[in-house]
Amino acid sequence: MSQTDEIDDSTAPLIEHLAELRSRLIHSVVAFLVGMVICFTVATPLFNFLTHPLCQVLEEGGQDCALIFISPQEGFFVAIKISLLGGFVLAFPYIGLQMWRFVAPGLYQNEKGAFLPFLVASPFMFLLGASFAFYVVTPLAYDFFLGFQQFGATGEAVASGPTQNQPGLSVVFQGSAQEYLNLTIKFIVAFGLCFQLPVLLTLMGKAGLVSAEGLGSVRKYAVVAILVLAALVTPPDVITQVILFVVVYGLYEISILLVARVERKRDEKLREEGYFEDEDDGADH
Repeated sequence: MSQTDEIDDSTAPLIEHLAELRSRLIHSVVAFLVGMVICFTVATPLFNFLTHPLCQVLEEGGQDCALIFISPQEGFFVAIKISLLGGFVLAFPYIGLQMWRFVAPGLYQNEKGAFLPFLVASPFMFLLGASFAFYVVTPLAYDFFLGFQQFGATGEAVASGPTQNQPGLSVVFQGSAQEYLNLTIKFIVAFGLCFQLPVLLTLMGKAGLVSAEGLGSVRKYAVVAILVLAALVTPPDVITQVILFVVVYGLYEISILLVARVERKRDEKLREEGYFEDEDDGADH
């Protein structure tokens, strides 16, 4: 066989993989666009649903739930952002299926059994984190923010003056729809990604990249990193920062337990296959 034939044989699988990757990417993009179009047609009901935490806080304070557009194009961009988020959520199962079909042929049977549970757990943990953010964290955050309002006797701003009997200045919330959506999406995405921590660390433990002992030994550094993360991804609100810290640190401790469980199972399998002897057997010799 000539050198040219060897080069052709080695490049053929690469070209086939690239063609397969292109096909999977095209399918994923089409699914995402279809999800976007579907969500765009129902953007208003979706936005009304996303405003529930804010409306709940306002209604408890006896205020009307109202947001405003501060620019003519703001309503359109709000619908686009909702479509982007909703389209990704709708298309993610299909995108995950395309990812699995691309990588599965190159995996051994035991590797498929190890990787598939994590592919299923990842969207579940993201939805769990997003739900926690939406139903627990977001109402607490908006209750804190709106607590800085101040109301006059008539609920309106009162002109100041030394000779006037001023009942007090009224400073009330008149929020931008786009700003509210940006902050709410930030909460949802941040907690959704933070809830991926057990999935990521367990997968790394299964691959032998991290160990339970190693994760435990860097616990104090993890605490500092989580504190910095809580300060960066949440607004300057002590309540939400504490909640995020407690949740993420709890997930870190759960990850250590999961990695330790993976290591025990791996050691038991190796022991059954005779790769190393038990410590008791070594002591007898």
